[in-house]
Amino acid sequence: MVSSHGNVLEIEGLRTTFTTHEGEIKAVDGVSFSIRRGTTMALVGESGCGKSVTAYSILRLVQKPGRIVGGRVLLHASGRPPLDITALGDKDEQLYDVRGGLISMIFQEPMTALSPVHTIGNQICEAILLHQDATQEEAEQRAVAMLGKVGIPGPEPRLTQYPHELSGGMRQRVVIAMALVCNPELLIADEPTTALDVTIQAQVLKLIKGLQEEMGTSVLLITHDLGVVAQVADDVAVRYLGRIVERSDVRTVLKRPRHPYTIALLESLPSLHIERERLPSIDGSVPSLTAIPAGCPFHPRCPFMKDDLCTTGPPPPLRRLAEGHDTACIRAEAIVHEGARQAKGDRG
Repeated sequence: MVSSHGNVLEIEGLRTTFTTHEGEIKAVDGVSFSIRRGTTMALVGESGCGKSVTAYSILRLVQKPGRIVGGRVLLHASGRPPLDITALGDKDEQLYDVRGGLISMIFQEPMTALSPVHTIGNQICEAILLHQDATQEEAEQRAVAMLGKVGIPGPEPRLTQYPHELSGGMRQRVVIAMALVCNPELLIADEPTTALDVTIQAQVLKLIKGLQEEMGTSVLLITHDLGVVAQVADDVAVRYLGRIVERSDVRTVLKRPRHPYTIALLESLPSLHIERERLPSIDGSVPSLTAIPAGCPFHPRCPFMKDDLCTTGPPPPLRRLAEGHDTACIRAEAIVHEGARQAKGDRG
């Protein structure tokens, strides 16, 4: 059956672990979310919460001692039957078709994503020749057209240049061109603006958003920057210690957060309207993945924590609070009332 599904990707109970001398690290622990066709889903969280490992798991790029131990990654490509990527063998031809063809990725640092000993033209043309039926001449023409589309001036001479001859912003544009030249169903952008200055960051984000709208590509954006999320995302999944703790559309998460971790992240953002001298911060630090606390993993840092209720048992599962809004906090409703009482007291 050919897929006409409203979601381009569905992740169900994905679990990826790393076996170390200190024990088993649950980098991705029962993660579930979907990406609607033509939209941007943002994965948000502090460093070490398993965001990038999720991306590598989707493409089956997790290196040993890491391995996927559970769950499914279903790709609903246009004109094709649904494909469970986790069920494919390591040398399955369909897996090579997925990587770079149906799903492509923009990595954090363009200098590590680009080969220093091959020209820009060779690297972009290689992607075209691998995944599309094209001659070398046609591949070069498409490469030039895509370089122009991502805003690189004088694109034709760039084909003979090497990555070190370009600025950081230009290299990132080349990586974006490589990722989109085969018109993938899904683009995974892993912290695509981390190594760039603020001005170039804004240009790259605008570029990705514009190309997405033009080409109809779905995007999985991995970031720790809620400011970036507010600019480009349609849906958001907030991560903490390998798990999703809140999930909804971007407006709901930013305007009506229900998990204490999401609330704390938003309160720590600088604002032009802030009246305090010092920005709030989240108490404590992120625990090691080999020593995750019992109960809610966030409870040692949570100002709303209640002994016995939040400190024992398994981690709370995601549950539905309202239509399209899920959170993994058993005190979510009580926190809303406590916050309202505190705000009333501050005004009084």
